[in-house]
Amino acid sequence: MNEIRLTEFSHGGGCGCKIAPAVLSELLATMPAGLVPPELLVGTDTADDAAVYKLNDRQAIVATTDFFTPIVDNARDFGRIAATNALSDVYAMGATPILALAIVGMPLDKLPPEVIGEILKGGAEVCRDAGIPIAGGHSIDVLEPIYGLVGLGVVDPARVRTNAGAKAGDVLILTKPLGIGILSAGLKKGRLSEDGYAQMIRWTTTLNRVGAQLADIEGVHAVTDVTGFGLAGHLLEMCRGASLTGAVRFDALPVIEEARALVQDGVATGASTRNWASYGASVELAADAPEWQRKLVTDPQTSGGLLIACAPEAVEAVQAAVRAEQGEVGTIVGEMRSGPARVVVG
Repeated sequence: MNEIRLTEFSHGGGCGCKIAPAVLSELLATMPAGLVPPELLVGTDTADDAAVYKLNDRQAIVATTDFFTPIVDNARDFGRIAATNALSDVYAMGATPILALAIVGMPLDKLPPEVIGEILKGGAEVCRDAGIPIAGGHSIDVLEPIYGLVGLGVVDPARVRTNAGAKAGDVLILTKPLGIGILSAGLKKGRLSEDGYAQMIRWTTTLNRVGAQLADIEGVHAVTDVTGFGLAGHLLEMCRGASLTGAVRFDALPVIEEARALVQDGVATGASTRNWASYGASVELAADAPEWQRKLVTDPQTSGGLLIACAPEAVEAVQAAVRAEQGEVGTIVGEMRSGPARVVVG
């Protein structure tokens, strides 16, 4: 069982499997208009992390789904990462998860039952940690291993935090370091150290449960999780939702050190290139910025951190909440400014 390398079965891995933003926009543009009941508080309009449906004045359901192919070779780690990543969308909306459904697609002629069982155990461990059951799911026989969850949560409708509420002058805070996609590329190339792998697992299996607390902090205006489109891509969604410019200080970005060394040595994902091709026209880098900096801000994060836009007077409370939840404060990486919907990295 230990000889099986799950990443050999997948052409991509983790959130790097996402359809490129530009292609996704084209596909969604062809969809016929659907029903939009007044109870649907958050749908597809703002490229948000999850849907929100109002049940009554005090309760709304938050619903999301997320799944992908292996980003690591260890079966249990793959299950843990995929489950953590899926629940992140619930937390990003300010909600508390209540249950999950498993999404399982496995090449039954290539993976023995005990390996598949380890993947499911990993997902179950994370859900237990989040305090929710896996109440059902669906499974199919496919060519590549796929695992993920449907995540359901509850939130007060008045406390929903979307990616579109940022205000000019807001401070941008990131709760996890960047570099997960780069580390995954290093793993596939056989260049990732044991410590680098440990850092990768540490951050991809850290639940973003602080998101549920952010709704209680006055001055938190917008939240999203940074995943497959990279920091620049998800900040751009926030900018478009609020019609503002997002200004990021590159030197302030938290980066896993081994990822920094790898990307400076040319190690990166194909998804990073696709991301830049999709939205690079709306991202401004310094004219003399080396290519590795572009690769870093477009690096697809699997189970990445929360990107929070909050008023300056809320920064201390936000950082205290992040510290209490995961032991380290969130990093101030920039601010929202009046201007066109674009990202400026200086």
